[in-house]
Amino acid sequence: MALKVVGAGLGRTGTHSLKIALERLLGERCYHMIEVFGNPDHVPMWHQAVRGNMPDWDELFEGYGAAVDWPSAAFWKEQSEAYPDALIVLSTRDSASWWRSCDNTIFEVFRAADDTMPSAWTEMVTEMFRNFSGGDTLDEQSALAAYERHNANVRATAPPDRLLEWHPGDGWAPLCAALGVDVPDEPFPHVNSTEEFRAMAGFDK
Repeated sequence: MALKVVGAGLGRTGTHSLKIALERLLGERCYHMIEVFGNPDHVPMWHQAVRGNMPDWDELFEGYGAAVDWPSAAFWKEQSEAYPDALIVLSTRDSASWWRSCDNTIFEVFRAADDTMPSAWTEMVTEMFRNFSGGDTLDEQSALAAYERHNANVRATAPPDRLLEWHPGDGWAPLCAALGVDVPDEPFPHVNSTEEFRAMAGFDK
């Protein structure tokens, strides 16, 4: 199954909501970081990708019609080349709110990481984030610079006729227009807010 959508947007840009929306529009599963937790055999493949050895994308994404969020977004270009007919979706939000959201969610997970975290997963993600930031991802200025650099690179290098820049507040319409499907008669899903993430992770107990 070839990917119909390649997500170039980083985590905490509405990617979980985007996952649910794309599954509704495509009628197919959408890969997301939560899929990695459910498929621990994928971790070594992602770790090899982090080190420059790309996996067999058809094997990795078997059963999926789209891919968004980390770790997939770190390799959006390779995936877009492997699936030349796929729409490239760059999900974004303003830099300051992106940092606040990351700092209060996924980055706090790393600060609180202990022996209960799967070591292979932790090693893969740590190395991926180090490559992403070129330094300390948990440092605000390093992370912000990397975020803006990533988005600028996507805008500059993705084929314009395949690229959709999407913001969480945009809802269904831009996605449906780009995919050539009807707008569903239902509210756009908005999930995994900072508050929901922190409650799920047990940070606010």
